[in-house]
Amino acid sequence: MSSVHDFSAQPSLEQADPEIYDLLQHEQTRQFKGLELIASENFTSRAVLEVLGTAFTNKYSEGLPGKRYYGGNEYIDIVENLAISRAQAAFRLNPSEWGVNVQPYSGSPANFAVYTALLQPHDRIMGLDLPSGGHLTHGYYTAKKKISATSIYFESFPYKVSPVTGLVDYDALEAQALVYRPRMIVAGASAYPREWDYKRLRKIADECSALLFVDMAHYAGLVAAQVLDSPFAYADVVTTTTHKSLRGPRGAIIFFKKEYEEKINFAVFPSIQGGPHNNVIAAVAVQLKEVATPEFAAYARQIVSNAQALAKSLVGYGYKLATDGTDNHLILWDLRPQKLTGNKFELLCDAASITLNKNSIHGDTSALTPGGVRVGTPALTSRGFKEKDFEQVAAFLHRAVQIATGIQSTLAAALKAAAPAPAAVAEGAPAAASAKAPVVTLVAFKDALEKSDEVKQLRTDVEKFSKTFFMPGFDVTKLKFDH
Repeated sequence: MSSVHDFSAQPSLEQADPEIYDLLQHEQTRQFKGLELIASENFTSRAVLEVLGTAFTNKYSEGLPGKRYYGGNEYIDIVENLAISRAQAAFRLNPSEWGVNVQPYSGSPANFAVYTALLQPHDRIMGLDLPSGGHLTHGYYTAKKKISATSIYFESFPYKVSPVTGLVDYDALEAQALVYRPRMIVAGASAYPREWDYKRLRKIADECSALLFVDMAHYAGLVAAQVLDSPFAYADVVTTTTHKSLRGPRGAIIFFKKEYEEKINFAVFPSIQGGPHNNVIAAVAVQLKEVATPEFAAYARQIVSNAQALAKSLVGYGYKLATDGTDNHLILWDLRPQKLTGNKFELLCDAASITLNKNSIHGDTSALTPGGVRVGTPALTSRGFKEKDFEQVAAFLHRAVQIATGIQSTLAAALKAAAPAPAAVAEGAPAAASAKAPVVTLVAFKDALEKSDEVKQLRTDVEKFSKTFFMPGFDVTKLKFDH
């Protein structure tokens, strides 16, 4: 019979689980060597990472400060109240007008808590369509399937961007809302590069007696720094994640007018969640303290300057951007003129230590093989990148496109050469339909890029460049693997 495990030994992670330790080392090395351009990602601070791995993890605290279902929460209550007051301070909110809940585990359950609190099942909502840049939780569905839980439990009618300009079509939204009469209008997006007209949205909501809900998950840091307009003068409820432009841990916050306090808090717990993750709430409090500083405001301004420099450089190479530029932290890059899909370009960039994501462009019909990519600047701005550095990033991206189109052209030519010759057409017979262009599969494209010397050289150049910059959160001199 085996002896009882001696838990008092307390080995380090490296000693206790070398496999996970090595994977952590590999991931840290990947982050340091690569160019992180996913708009929803960022590099948080050493202080945030430190508090995430503390004894705050151990405590159960269902309920709210002062109203817990467990004892022993005197310090947890102070932490949560600090996070709440710092959230109000970061966004310059009057605590007598705006309440805050910092317990949501992430953005999606935060949004669903809002719906649960303020809507009845099958109430109508209107959010930005996913191919127009909206988020899944804003009610996305297809002709064959309801994708988001929001579209399962509520009736959703999406509004869209203009197919010409790529901008939100407020006139069409207003006309649709006056007919559809939604109970709630949802603003905010995960892939929209322009400012929102909250005043117009409030007017539309009032005209159809709807609530206005703003999901500012992507750009909350820019709102806090007053780089983008604030929705709080117009919205009834506002949500955000805490790990994107806010640069904190992976969590979420719900801001609500005080009249909705009881409903929102009850929706978070006990309706949707159990005990809050106190280590995350503590880390949110740490980050919100930084958000209120002049240094963070300067960081937020640099995010936008960098995005605009990147956009200008890509346009200079002749590329097409949705809305022809950006007001915020991201650009939507339309690769359809280059006859590339976003998933192929994402795959090639991954192989070259450049991380970005495929993304729908207005007019796309598939989210899996979309016509573009989304590129963001918060993470590299956290590493100290400035406008000139993003000009170099644009040069790397341009090389990646040239390599991708070259691979695709070579594969297409091989497919065409291997295709059987078209059958002869008898004299006087109708002409046969023109042959379709050969389709280069993702599998074939991946196989070719893995053999490409150009991709390998691009990766070498990218990593050499990236490693010259500061890395937040951990000491790169202590990495176990080659860096």
